[in-house]
Amino acid sequence: MLKTLSPFSKKKEQKIPRSFSKYASVLDQVYTRVNDLRIGMYVSKLDKPWTETSFKFQGFLIETEQELITLRDTCEHVYIDITKQKQILSDVKRKPDRFSNILNISDPIEKLGTFEKEFERAQKTYHNSKELVSEIMTKVAEGGGVDTIQAEGAIAECVDSVLHSPDAFLWLSQLKDRDNYTAQHSMNVCVLSIVLGRQIGLKTEQLNQVAMCGMMYDIGKMLVPLEILNKPGKLSPAEASIMQEHTVLGYELLSSSPNMFKGAIETALTHHKHIDGRGYPKNIPSNTASYFSNIVSIADIYDALTSDRPYKKSRTHLEAIQVLYRLSGNHLNPQLVVKFIESLSVYPPGSFVKMSNGSIAMVLEVNSKLKLRPKIMLILDKNMQLLGDVVIDLTKTLTDFSGNALSITGIIKPDDYQITASNYYEKNVIVDSLAQFSPKKVSIFRRQRA
Repeated sequence: MLKTLSPFSKKKEQKIPRSFSKYASVLDQVYTRVNDLRIGMYVSKLDKPWTETSFKFQGFLIETEQELITLRDTCEHVYIDITKQKQILSDVKRKPDRFSNILNISDPIEKLGTFEKEFERAQKTYHNSKELVSEIMTKVAEGGGVDTIQAEGAIAECVDSVLHSPDAFLWLSQLKDRDNYTAQHSMNVCVLSIVLGRQIGLKTEQLNQVAMCGMMYDIGKMLVPLEILNKPGKLSPAEASIMQEHTVLGYELLSSSPNMFKGAIETALTHHKHIDGRGYPKNIPSNTASYFSNIVSIADIYDALTSDRPYKKSRTHLEAIQVLYRLSGNHLNPQLVVKFIESLSVYPPGSFVKMSNGSIAMVLEVNSKLKLRPKIMLILDKNMQLLGDVVIDLTKTLTDFSGNALSITGIIKPDDYQITASNYYEKNVIVDSLAQFSPKKVSIFRRQRA
């Protein structure tokens, strides 16, 4: 049964106090192992006093490999300031590209609902749409075509659900299906594309269009020989050449599909084309790719990086966005990369995190104003004992029982703790927990101490 955790106070209500500002420095700092540091990150705090190191400034931007080496020799972990890192990235001068005039980025659309109210509908929509994607791919592999009208109906439901709660759909995208990776991956790219589209202020019609691009972009892979498509190891040059043909095959297939959105046809062809002209197909110019294709490319890379494959283990959210940063400006559109990272927040729904008191939690819903204070479900205590799925809202719960600031210190790999999002979903824990979520004040720390 769900135990709901709210502020650790005897008062009937507790608002975020003015003294909350004393936690501001904590909220801007993200725990990061030194081996995960990259050039372009802003180090705001070390795991030891600054005076015990050779660094001249108490807070600096990592600009050289030597600074990375010194940090790794000096510390085991540091804290990076996401806000300053984002500002620095925004200040970097990029070469103008053709998307600057086409892509009118505006503020994200406000959520129309909440995680707990939308989750049950979201899971039905997500799984129905995923089954449809699988059916479409099977039909194509058997020589059939794409039913555009059927796909449009499923996409409209996905877009509507994301507009109500992107958090619910993002959480569901963490339910990785290793036995049906291609369909799962296309469904997740569709979801991530909608989430990014919402973040840059696309209207509903455009969100439906970018969702179609995300759902159909890899359809050409169904026409690639299975022994190449499902090969567990690295492809040979000849096999890689055949695999690359999936872009042209997808383009031809969608071109023959009645009423198919032209942007989806183009995205199938160009989603592996880099903005600097590299990538493939090689016989088309780099400016052929639209912003629809660039949105899908970012979603494609991120979901692939955060998914387990037979030949490669998944990476954490932080590791994946570091890759996106490195690809920004050459491979990927930098404006869209920044907005994509913003759309997922520092701790995305479905990610597992370690708390400042040593416990382990799963993120459920991001707070748009305090992104480092999401709604979470506590899973394991500091001794790695089950907590009974306690849900807390970190925007209201500021301290633990001892009066220490309660915050997230970093993202962890669930495999290291033998936990998965799928386990909690299959046991219906999320639905049961959300159904009972209420403002009652139950202190898990008080109960444990007793």
